[in-house]
Amino acid sequence: MDGNGRWAKQRGLPRSEGHRAGAEAVRRLADSALAAGVRYVTLFCFSTENWKRPSAEIKSLFSLFDEYLGRNVDSFREKGINLAHIGRIDSLPALLQAKLKKVESENVPPEREKLLLILALNYGSRDEIADAVRSIADRVQKGTLKPSDISVETVSRAMYMPDVPDPDLLIRTSGELRISNFLLWQSAYAEFYFTDTLWPDFSDADLKAALADFSGRKRRFGNV
Repeated sequence: MDGNGRWAKQRGLPRSEGHRAGAEAVRRLADSALAAGVRYVTLFCFSTENWKRPSAEIKSLFSLFDEYLGRNVDSFREKGINLAHIGRIDSLPALLQAKLKKVESENVPPEREKLLLILALNYGSRDEIADAVRSIADRVQKGTLKPSDISVETVSRAMYMPDVPDPDLLIRTSGELRISNFLLWQSAYAEFYFTDTLWPDFSDADLKAALADFSGRKRRFGNV
């Protein structure tokens, strides 16, 4: 979800206002994805590399995350939207960790879930893969898994949310043309869609354009 800072700069506003506008775009995206019948959406909210940003901006982001969760969770539940997270949240502020756990504990039952909105917080795909390798190595050390039995499925099951299907479509906004350490393992066969639209301006029409483009592609997965 790139472009919050540039969106704010274009309007002579502080970066924090760009992030606030970006949070509103998340709400719009959730509604649009729900209407389109999308079952899973993962949002790259805060990467492991984002700690390099100014401390005041990071503090503002965490405050915004907390505010966003408190303001939208009831509406999400009414619509059948559940929230989950991936990433090393133990490095996030304690209050935000508690809020995330509380929100997830109050999700609607699976039979009422229409959309799972996954927030990637303090997330990095290389870290996720390293954590998966570590957990597999631990099983080997304990003797519950033979090295010869390690398969692609073994690695996939060791990822943060193994029951969530691999993404079909990866959307990147604001004209950036790279993956930036996001779902590297899971995106092996994802279709990529790049748009110049800045994230705060991302609308229902933008999502429909991405889905229309996706629907016109031929996904062969190695076949002819």
